[in-house]
Amino acid sequence: MSYIDQLRQRELELGRPVRVGLVGAGQMGLGFVAQVTRIPGMEISAIADIAPERGHEAFRRSQRGVALSGGTPGERAAAVLRGQPVVVTDALDLVALPIDIIVDASGVPDVGASVGFFGLLAGKDIALLNVECDVTIGLLLTTVAQQTGRVYTVCRGDEPVECKLLVEYVRDIGFDVVCAGKGKNNPLDPTATPEALAEQAEAKHMNPKMLASFVDGSKTMIEMVALANATDLQISQRGMTGPRVTVEDLAWAFRPKEDGGVLPGTGVVDYCTGPVAPGVFVIGHCTDPVVTAEMKYLTMGEGPYYAFYRPFHLASVEAPLSVAEAVLERTASLAPTVWNAEVVAVAKRDLRTGERVDGIGGSTVYGLAESARTAADQDLVPLGLVSGAEVLRDVPAGTVLTSQDVRIDQNTMIATLRRLQDRLLAGQRIDLPVAGPTESLAA
Repeated sequence: MSYIDQLRQRELELGRPVRVGLVGAGQMGLGFVAQVTRIPGMEISAIADIAPERGHEAFRRSQRGVALSGGTPGERAAAVLRGQPVVVTDALDLVALPIDIIVDASGVPDVGASVGFFGLLAGKDIALLNVECDVTIGLLLTTVAQQTGRVYTVCRGDEPVECKLLVEYVRDIGFDVVCAGKGKNNPLDPTATPEALAEQAEAKHMNPKMLASFVDGSKTMIEMVALANATDLQISQRGMTGPRVTVEDLAWAFRPKEDGGVLPGTGVVDYCTGPVAPGVFVIGHCTDPVVTAEMKYLTMGEGPYYAFYRPFHLASVEAPLSVAEAVLERTASLAPTVWNAEVVAVAKRDLRTGERVDGIGGSTVYGLAESARTAADQDLVPLGLVSGAEVLRDVPAGTVLTSQDVRIDQNTMIATLRRLQDRLLAGQRIDLPVAGPTESLAA
């Protein structure tokens, strides 16, 4: 039975649709609202945005009527129960509402951390359009979800989830996964800044910092690290290889160096530039002569390396599928199963003692994919923690930052949860606190 049919049946049985709370009504959030409006049995019940007019505009465009703004927690809850949309400015206000799932489209790791953690403790499912948060504390959030009987997931439509589905397909038909990855439109420019991209961002109706995170490569690194941690694949090398490749040449490029490719090993994630974008791919390997003969007959190539390719990903258009999957099937579209990889922070320019780092998509740092073991051994700083950090000593451009280079703000929610995740990775028991979003957590 399709998700649409299941959602309709659920609404008939319960007398109400799946109630969704959304954090962030920017470009991605607005697209998500528009798509959910088209899906029977699912509705956006509340939107949290620091600019409340964006939430009201999203509801206006979806023809949901006048949203309640302000009011007491009880008044907001009553509005949700009677089907009136609600707009709030604090994302944590969503946690107290009678909704089924919270979708975070803020793109801010610390916001995702707070909403994810407290939402799970409050009995909500959590779906992220915020992969930046997942690659920083996703394993902890997965553990909290398991302990609370909820679902934590990264949303469909982003490359990591769509590529994960290809990985599962290739494994299910008995092929070994050599490489999984995505196409990127243009070569990386690690010096890109939001200031330099402001005009281009305005033309694309994008946040300049978001565009900078695409251009400087941070987003690609984040997406492939999320894929590695969800599929138990490894990082091919620091920053990956990133050759320019056509769709036709995928299986020739992404094979081990000893067989003429670019990879230092197999079972890895990587990316390429060129016309493969906006698709995702998996390179499978099989040497069985019967299978290779069949694959040749089916025009899949000479083998033994084969490219499996999906030529698109649909961002917020596909994201509601993860809501349905979580609520109806109680499963995650993508969540970490291991912690193989990290995104580490690199100085985008010369940094001076006393400066503050401005984070993902800013003018001070960009991200590189690295193995989690190397990152831990070398005390490298995760990109998702570096926003607001104080520079402790002069650092040349291109330096991968360590904890001796910057002082992380340990009072943020994401830093607190990262410490809990580090304890989890060290084999220590994690006892969930009985704390509300306004209470502090022990370090």
